[in-house]
Amino acid sequence: MRDLTFSDLARRWWRPAVVVLAVVGAVALRRYKDELGLWPNVEVLTATAFLAAGLLRNRVAAVAPFAVAAASDLLIGNTSILAFTWSAWAVIGLGSLLVRRVRGGWRRYVAALGFGVGGTAVFYLWTNFGVWAIGDGIWYPHTWGGLMASYAAGLPFLRPQLLANLAFVPVAAVVVSLVERAERARVAADTFARA
Repeated sequence: MRDLTFSDLARRWWRPAVVVLAVVGAVALRRYKDELGLWPNVEVLTATAFLAAGLLRNRVAAVAPFAVAAASDLLIGNTSILAFTWSAWAVIGLGSLLVRRVRGGWRRYVAALGFGVGGTAVFYLWTNFGVWAIGDGIWYPHTWGGLMASYAAGLPFLRPQLLANLAFVPVAAVVVSLVERAERARVAADTFARA
């Protein structure tokens, strides 16, 4: 299956429209999750990256996590580990390009679960490393034990993010499948009408 070009996406305008709605929803969730009483670190950026990659099937999909992070950081700010969080989203965005062509029912859902777990692991390992690295030994000593302490302190944040990604990334896979099914039904109806 080939990547979709920008002219393909213009003709299938609903694909980018669904991605834009997902980005807006992810920004809103990131902005209002505390007011909604959600666990810390519940995020849908990983699911948005998977959805964008599956629907757009174009390299531009890797920008989806950046769009969410940039827009929501303008609203809520970020922390001293900004470089680590943004680079983690960059890796997740680039990783989404590896799964953009996965098709078929169970293959897509297995890829979604793997992407959710992998995205969570990348974010957890890299950002907790960042907390340890930039703390100048204040939060955690610059030793192996200090790094392990940083990872141990991050465990309460890992669980909700992993659970959210195990739920939301497969939902993104369902949305991709529904869009593809609707497109096939439309093509079949058009073909039948012409016959």
